[in-house]
Amino acid sequence: MIKDIYPREKYLRKIRPFYHSDVIKVITGIRRCGKSCILQAIMNELTSHGVSKNQIIYIPLDRRGYKNIKTPEALENKIESELGEEALYYLFVDEVQNVRGFESVIQAYAEEGFSVFLTGSNSYLLSDEISTKLTGRYLNFETYPLDFLEYLEMKKYFNKQIHSDIYIEFEEYILNGGLPKSLEFDDVSTRQTYTRGIISEIFEKDVKTRKKITNVPVYERVQSFILNNYAAPFSLINLLECLEKEGYKTKATTVRGYIEDLKKAKIIYECNRFDLKSKKSLKREQKYYLADLAIYFAMNTDNRLSFGPSLENIVYLYLSSQDYQISIGKIGKLECDFILRNKKGDYAYVQVAYTLQGEDLKATERIKEREYRPFREIRDSYPRYIISLDRFCDQQEGVKHINAIDLFLGKEVL
Repeated sequence: MIKDIYPREKYLRKIRPFYHSDVIKVITGIRRCGKSCILQAIMNELTSHGVSKNQIIYIPLDRRGYKNIKTPEALENKIESELGEEALYYLFVDEVQNVRGFESVIQAYAEEGFSVFLTGSNSYLLSDEISTKLTGRYLNFETYPLDFLEYLEMKKYFNKQIHSDIYIEFEEYILNGGLPKSLEFDDVSTRQTYTRGIISEIFEKDVKTRKKITNVPVYERVQSFILNNYAAPFSLINLLECLEKEGYKTKATTVRGYIEDLKKAKIIYECNRFDLKSKKSLKREQKYYLADLAIYFAMNTDNRLSFGPSLENIVYLYLSSQDYQISIGKIGKLECDFILRNKKGDYAYVQVAYTLQGEDLKATERIKEREYRPFREIRDSYPRYIISLDRFCDQQEGVKHINAIDLFLGKEVL
């Protein structure tokens, strides 16, 4: 076990109740978001609470010495070689999708009472196929790159300098992103080189190889379009017209398939619209949010911050990691950035704005009218929030105005 691991309590507390259960624990998320370190942290916790190292079997399938394990038989042989006379074993398999047909082996050990932990980088681990093969005996724990609080805590953990102005630190977080290993590098260009390498790895391992994409230029153009229009309403028609003008011939079904591949590789997350008047979900003009903003900045030469979309993206990821169900609210011709539903079934409405302050009084009034107006059209009494980076909050019309950084640091709650 590796001792020097930053423990991501945000996820550990969700998994902890199942440490000793035979329910299979599946940890998913974009490559390099820290899934392996979560496994290491769990192993460290188990040994610190009296579990013998002989009871822990760790198989990292993407590391030297394990990459030749490609079949269920090879995986089972490796596990069997680690067994002794212990009454209970904890089995950890990292990047389990590298073994085709692993399900039957994993299921067998779970049925024998093993506590099994798996990680995987793509949504095959959430598909109907795996659900059938594992007979529903698994729980999925979606993992995201570091949120802002984790980013600061990890910098402290490894004695990295934190700027005295938290707003400057937040700007650096937007540019640097939350991929944990990037914190090892001290300059922005090295971090961006690292992130570009991860995106290339995801494309090769989780998209191109698995989906056998033959028209790579079209795929890359679709990827570029989505990355450059994050947090903006998406139109398939606009994308197809853009491709046609640039000389790419393709079909709508092909483009939809490429977008699905990006979603499955956890590069992007889709957020659909919900019509508050008809109470129906709308499958058009959805938005896509990046798993990490460093993906955008690493793949583009323009590093100027666009605070509105960036803040909206970060808020979306934060709320998703807090297990909210999220939709975009449509109220006639107006839009509410997010409709939230928690585990209890309670709703809340959220507007995200970089600032409510304009260059002068009239501009400020226009901004506030734009942000408050959708709330006036909502007829129920669920809570309403505006999240911005304003240092001084504006409370009116029963709407709670929250500073985004205070929210991310746990000083405010929804």
